[in-house]
Amino acid sequence: MRRRLPLLAAALAAACSPDAAAPPPGGLVTTFDTIGGVIHVTNMGDAPPARLVPVVSIGPRTLTETGSPDEFGGVTSVALSPGGEVFVADARNLEVRVFGLDGAHRRTFGREGEGPGEFQSISSLAWVGDQLLTYDPVFGRVGRWSSEGEWLGQHRTRGRVGSSFSGPRLFPVGPDEAYRRALGATYETRFGRAVRSLYVGLDSRGETGDTLARLEDPPGIPESFILCEYGEGFIRGFSIPFGSGFTQTPGQGGAIYSALTSEYRITVTRNDGADTLRVIGREMSAEPIGDDEWEEGVQEWEEWRAQNRSASCEPSGPTRPPTKPIIGTFYLATDGKLWVLVPRDAGDRWEVFDPDGRLLGSAPAPANVPGRAALGPSDELLTLRRDSLDLDHVDIWRFEAETGR
Repeated sequence: MRRRLPLLAAALAAACSPDAAAPPPGGLVTTFDTIGGVIHVTNMGDAPPARLVPVVSIGPRTLTETGSPDEFGGVTSVALSPGGEVFVADARNLEVRVFGLDGAHRRTFGREGEGPGEFQSISSLAWVGDQLLTYDPVFGRVGRWSSEGEWLGQHRTRGRVGSSFSGPRLFPVGPDEAYRRALGATYETRFGRAVRSLYVGLDSRGETGDTLARLEDPPGIPESFILCEYGEGFIRGFSIPFGSGFTQTPGQGGAIYSALTSEYRITVTRNDGADTLRVIGREMSAEPIGDDEWEEGVQEWEEWRAQNRSASCEPSGPTRPPTKPIIGTFYLATDGKLWVLVPRDAGDRWEVFDPDGRLLGSAPAPANVPGRAALGPSDELLTLRRDSLDLDHVDIWRFEAETGR
């Protein structure tokens, strides 16, 4: 970790140098500079306009007594196959349901159990080659299936690892390359002993041999979380509103993409972060935090603290960040494109970069859709949402550049 930080700091300092070119008044300019063997990609000016075009929405309009295939018990993951079928993991019914891009139900496979083709849980799906991987963290295995739902075998795992979406995730990063979360050795933190988080490589033939250590948070970043101990050993946590975080995801060939959410700058590293390969930057001003927004954000904390004055908290309270985060989250598509969700007061946006870091376009994010998403093999965005009846829906979108402007 110590070897990575000077490289990262130098990359950030060079990218923020006063000698850097000012953003143009209009249009997009992308520059490529090599500094100390690190490629710096800077995107300046207006992003090419793009849009997310609806392809299909899968989900019930109302509850039925018999339960239709699109009436899900609880969707934890969704994946689009290379053949253009939508695979949906239903964690409550412990099965995978398959739909066409016309929304029609094609087939269902899997059931509860511990035998071949059965689940104790199902938290994530991913495609490697022509095989579907299913992650069952409770039973401790990654299953391999054909596109028709035929059981092909398994890889055993151990331990439970929490992450985004609804549980332990699979990360597809190439046409025949994915990673799963895993647990490594223990280490000491200020809160006590913790377990190192790893990414373990998988492909259609088995494990790839790549095991990546999840990067530690860089030192000196502001706290984004408050942890309190109260009563007889009870623990309560609070997120600091608009706090800066450190987000990351594995990439192709043993790379890791990482970023502070307070800066629109994504760093690509290898060898557990020791070697910086590329820095992808985007010129965008941060937005201020309104007084009303801050007061609303800390209201729950202040009410709880007033009732638990004897609690021991670290840090002692939330510190107001200077600005809002610029990056919400980001994903890597199997074709190498980078998708970044950018929260803005005027409406969140999805911005897509090519594998070299060149900005391809910026599209308004679908309204009323949280940041849970997955990517298809070719410019597709798959999102999950829950309607007013508490029913799950899967929406498929296609990213398209707008023309005629």
